[in-house]
Amino acid sequence: MTTFEALLALQERDLALDRLRHRRGSLPERGALIGAESCAAEFRSTLAALRAERDQVARDEQRLSDEVGALAEQAAAAERRLYSGEIASPRELQALQADVEQLRRRQRSFEDQQLSAMERREPIEERLAAAEAQLAAAEADAEAARGALSSAEAAIDAEAATETSARDEVSGGIEGDLLEDYEQRRIKANGVGAARLVGNTCQGCHLSIPATEVDRIRKSAGSTVAYCDNCGCILVP
Repeated sequence: MTTFEALLALQERDLALDRLRHRRGSLPERGALIGAESCAAEFRSTLAALRAERDQVARDEQRLSDEVGALAEQAAAAERRLYSGEIASPRELQALQADVEQLRRRQRSFEDQQLSAMERREPIEERLAAAEAQLAAAEADAEAARGALSSAEAAIDAEAATETSARDEVSGGIEGDLLEDYEQRRIKANGVGAARLVGNTCQGCHLSIPATEVDRIRKSAGSTVAYCDNCGCILVP
């Protein structure tokens, strides 16, 4: 294999590696994983909001429960005093009776509010349980997608390792300066550093070059390095 033919073989290996990198970056399994993780993130956000709502209701319940307890104690203390026989004044007894009734009314009011809070909490707990189940399913989907992506990437990485080994073998037989020239042109020409000249067409960019230039390249018979006037890649006649 001539040096220039080796360049074309190297180009094929590099294009194969480019295709593998593109395949790896655009695996459908990657999209499935992104979708599953996005879904799980939405459920986590929903759960956080529901938990905050539930906790607020729980705090309201506790506050109301404390109010009920305090009022019950106050009313009980007032009732004990009312029936203790310590108070002889009818007016004072009447006032104390009114205080007991007011305390009991307030107690019942807070008990009603406490019951309302408990009723608000129940559907929140149900929604929380449903969201937790949905999150678990989404996380399971994400884990499955992660495993599928890892397997797909591993298969491509194995192919890439084989191609890289073959590329190294080919590049080892190419002179350093020419190899560096090829690498630089490959970067500038979107991955094509060397191409076959077929007729008067560069197979790298598929554009025609002047006939006089084609004649010069063919007459040199590969003894000198020729370049495409359009894309700049090394031309191999």
